[in-house]
Amino acid sequence: MTTLDAASLQVLIARLTGVAEEMGAVLRRASYSPNIKERADCSAALFTPSGELLVQAEHIPVHLGSMPASVQAAISAFGAGGVGPGEQVILNDPYAGGTHLNDVTLVMPVFLADELVGWVGNRAHHADVGGMAPGSIPPEATEIHQEGLRLPPVRLTPDVIDIFVAASRTPSERRGDLDAQIGANVLGASRLASFAGAPLDEIVAYGERRMRASLALLPDGTFSFSDVVDGATIRVAVTIAGDEVTFDFTGTDPQQVGNVNAVSAVTVSCVSYALRSATDPTIPANGGAMRPVTVIAPAGSIVAASFPAAVGAGNVEVSQRIADVCLGALSQVSGRVGAADQGTMNNVLIGGTSFVYYETIGGGQGGRPSGPGMSGVHTGMTNTRNTPIEAFERAFPMRVLRYRLRRGSGGRGLSDGGDGIERDVLMLEDVTVSLITERRDTQPWGLNGGEPGASGENWLLPGGDESQAERLPAKCTLQLKAGDVLRMLTPGGGGWGAPSRPAG
Repeated sequence: MTTLDAASLQVLIARLTGVAEEMGAVLRRASYSPNIKERADCSAALFTPSGELLVQAEHIPVHLGSMPASVQAAISAFGAGGVGPGEQVILNDPYAGGTHLNDVTLVMPVFLADELVGWVGNRAHHADVGGMAPGSIPPEATEIHQEGLRLPPVRLTPDVIDIFVAASRTPSERRGDLDAQIGANVLGASRLASFAGAPLDEIVAYGERRMRASLALLPDGTFSFSDVVDGATIRVAVTIAGDEVTFDFTGTDPQQVGNVNAVSAVTVSCVSYALRSATDPTIPANGGAMRPVTVIAPAGSIVAASFPAAVGAGNVEVSQRIADVCLGALSQVSGRVGAADQGTMNNVLIGGTSFVYYETIGGGQGGRPSGPGMSGVHTGMTNTRNTPIEAFERAFPMRVLRYRLRRGSGGRGLSDGGDGIERDVLMLEDVTVSLITERRDTQPWGLNGGEPGASGENWLLPGGDESQAERLPAKCTLQLKAGDVLRMLTPGGGGWGAPSRPAG
C-alpha cells in the first residue's frame, strides 16, 4: 500500500539519488589516482536494509548493476547485524560479490540509534592490485591467482589496509584512493541516516511497476542473437511473456583459458543496462526493476565463469559483448535500439619504475533511430571520461603525440555510426605495456540495413619510426623502450538504417 503521492515519490527518489551523486563527487575529489580523479572510474549507490538496490548515481553501468551482489556478499558473510555502526566491509573477489580484482568495493551499514536504515556502497577501479603484470589485468593470465590480491568480504581494519596497499606496485596511490572510498561512504551513511522512517520500499516497488508496464507493451515471443568475443560465441534467447522476461545464455561457449571470462554478476549487470535502454531509460534503476527479470547463465561459461578462471577482461570486454547480444535480441521488438557501439573498452595498461597507468579509450557509438552516433565517447557498459592530456603528461613519463577522431570509421547508414579515436603515445622511459582490446577481427554490426563500423587496430612504432610500424595483437603484454610509440585506432560504431547516399 502506497503512502506517497506521485510528486512526493519523485522528490524522495531525487533526494536519495543526490546522496549517491554526492558520494561520487567526494570520491573523485579526494582520490589520488588520475584513473579515479580525472576519468571517474568509480560508482556509488544506496541500498535497502535487506541489501536491495535503492538508488544509484549515473556512473558506470557495469559497476552499478553488479554492486548489489557485493552488498549481498557482505550480508551473507556477517549477517544483517554483524557489521556495526562505523564499520565497513571491503571486497574485490569476483567469486564472492566482485567483478574483477581492480574493482574494489566498500560496503557500509547505516544506523540510526539501533535501527538499520540501509547500506551505502561505492566501487572504484584501482590501477594496480598486484599480479603478474602492471595494471593487474594480464592478458596471459590463466587463473585468478595471477591477477592480483583477492579479498573476500572482510572488515576494513588497519591491518587489512596494510595488506591491500602492500600488494600493489603503487602503495601510496592505493592508500589514497582507499581513503577516498572510506570518506565517500561515511558521508553517504550520514545522509541516508536522515531518511530513517521514509517509505523506501515504495521506491523499489515503483521500479517494479514501471518495468512490468514497459514489458507488457512488448510482443510476447522468443528473440535470439549471437556475437563473438575473442573468438568465443555468446548466445542469448530473450523470452517475453506478459510483464516478465527471461534472458537465457544457454549455448554460450565455455569459459576460456585466458582472462576473457565474466562472472554472473557482470552478466546480470549487462542485462539490466540493455533492458532499460531498450524499454524506457527513465525507469528507476533499482532492485524492483529487476524483479520481473530472470537471467539464466550456465555455470562454467564465459558469462558465468567458475573458480579459478581468470576474469580480468570479463568486466571490461565480455561485458560489452553481452550488452551487444542483449540489445541485438531486443532490437527485434523495440524501436529504441541503435546499431552496435564500438564494443570494447580499449584497455591500455602501462607500468614503469614508479607508476602504473590505466585507461580505457573511447570510440564510436552506433547510429540510432533518433540520429547519428556520437564520436570518440565511451559506450555500452562503461561511462568513464578520458584523462586530459595535461593531467596525463603531468602524472606519467609519457607524451601524447596525436589524439584525434578517426574520420570515416563509423558505419554508413540513415544514421551514421560515430567515429573512433586515433591516439599516439610516446614512451619516455622503458615500460611494460598490456593491451586488452576487442573488435580487432570483427566489426561492430549495423542495424536495419546500416553498414558495420571499422574494426580497431593496435600498432607499435619502434623508436617512433613509421616505416618500422608493427601490427600488435588485440591482447598482449610487451616491453617498450624509451622513444617507442604506441598507436591505437579504436573502432567506429555501426550505422543504423539503409544509407540514403552513395558511398564516397
